[in-house]
Amino acid sequence: MFPDFASQKQHTQEDIQILRNMGIPEWLLQPTVVDPEEACPLNQVGLSPRLIERCEEQGLANFFAVQMKVIPVFLRRQALYDSRHAPGDLCISAPTGSGKTMAYVLPIVDILSKRVVTRLRALIVLPTRDLVQQVKETFDAFVKGTNLKVGIAVGQHSYGHERSILVGNSSETLDGGVSKVDILIATPGRLMDHLKETPNFTLQHLRFLVIDEADRLLNQNYQDWLNHILSATRPPPLTDDTKKACISLKTNPFGVMASDAMAPSFIASRFNLPTTDLDLPKIPSVQKLLFSATLTKDPGKIASLHLVDPEYISVQGMDGTQQQYATPAGLKEHMTMCATAKKPVVLIYLLYQLKVKRGLCFTKSVESARQLRLLLDAYNKALPADQALVIVEYSSDLANSKRKALMKQFKDGQVDLMICSDLIGRGIDLDNVATVISYDIPLFMDKYIHRVGRTARAGRQGTAYTLVENKEGRYFKEMLRQAGHFQQLERLDIARQDLEPLEAGYQAAMDSLDQEQE
Repeated sequence: MFPDFASQKQHTQEDIQILRNMGIPEWLLQPTVVDPEEACPLNQVGLSPRLIERCEEQGLANFFAVQMKVIPVFLRRQALYDSRHAPGDLCISAPTGSGKTMAYVLPIVDILSKRVVTRLRALIVLPTRDLVQQVKETFDAFVKGTNLKVGIAVGQHSYGHERSILVGNSSETLDGGVSKVDILIATPGRLMDHLKETPNFTLQHLRFLVIDEADRLLNQNYQDWLNHILSATRPPPLTDDTKKACISLKTNPFGVMASDAMAPSFIASRFNLPTTDLDLPKIPSVQKLLFSATLTKDPGKIASLHLVDPEYISVQGMDGTQQQYATPAGLKEHMTMCATAKKPVVLIYLLYQLKVKRGLCFTKSVESARQLRLLLDAYNKALPADQALVIVEYSSDLANSKRKALMKQFKDGQVDLMICSDLIGRGIDLDNVATVISYDIPLFMDKYIHRVGRTARAGRQGTAYTLVENKEGRYFKEMLRQAGHFQQLERLDIARQDLEPLEAGYQAAMDSLDQEQE
């Protein structure tokens, strides 16, 4: 695991030279560090009045730290294409729930809303279908009032249906491709299908490439998806006929080569064309933007991105003790040690004695989630109606329509506890989660961060509990210590006499399950 080198205060010049020799890029050693407690009014980041009004309609009162810092950096370069200067790439590391999605949705919508011709100019790559759908809903909320079109590619519908939405049904190959959407949100696998198989699908006009949940995606090598995407964003070589046409501007004003460096503003005025949509041959001007709560520091993975003039923004505490992993400011984290046999009773204590509501409970597998849900269902049946909890299971085995329905019920406050594996441990935006319980400990620190980050989002308060079996204690504590995070957990000790009144109900629930399975 590569450490976080964002804080210069922790390293001597000799240390920094060692890090350079390891291949850590200079820009990673000199981040822009932003205090997570910072905020600003909506009108101070440079967004258009129309989009500010749309933010207010969505109930936003101010921007959080990551939005306050990232949006103005986006808006420094608002041209769709620039044949002279690359726009500069961005890497953003910020706690889960800090508003990273809004930090790229708003400036992308603002910049692309000035376009005239529909081209695929923004591509957002995400690791799961659920995240794709969530980000699409965010884009849909802010493209209202514009004529921007948003599409998704996740394999939820047939390949032919997706193709017609993205490029239409024409079988004729067109120069420069065609697009019926301005913004595409996709998973890597389905995106590769369209790059290889869909006529006229092209990334040559791309202005923004957003890799969200970057660490998770960079660990996936599905069909070498990243190299294929980066290659597809490069303009095709000019044909001999095009080169000849480029000799005379009068015969083909659109054929000016990038090396000629003729300003688009001159061509626009000379030929009465909109500057925002000149499809001039150009140097690649796609801007790559990486977002993650646990941004990679692996030099090899960073090099594979071919970043141009990158800037690193890290939303972290400003106390000089920069942590590799950051959690939301309003989060309270607890660790409860228990014997393996007592763990189900400890969970029942948290749910029914501490009266946990609006909770997510993470298990190590889909099967574990199912078994736990069955146990709690059986325990519930023996309780008076006013004490029973509404408990559901959310897993990859469910149909997409069922998962959407459960998510809506949770958002509407109809569910007390949702039990799941790590399917929704990353990125799913459930603003009203009050409590996160890790019934099974996460084996890796980034998984722990993404679990607990489902609560205390967007400035709210939240609580996280991790149930640690005695035999797991040493490993779990060492993992937290190595990440510089152990001091943020409080130990929650539950007395034996507090658990004893619950054991009879637990045993009765287990007996009823055994009878059902016989």
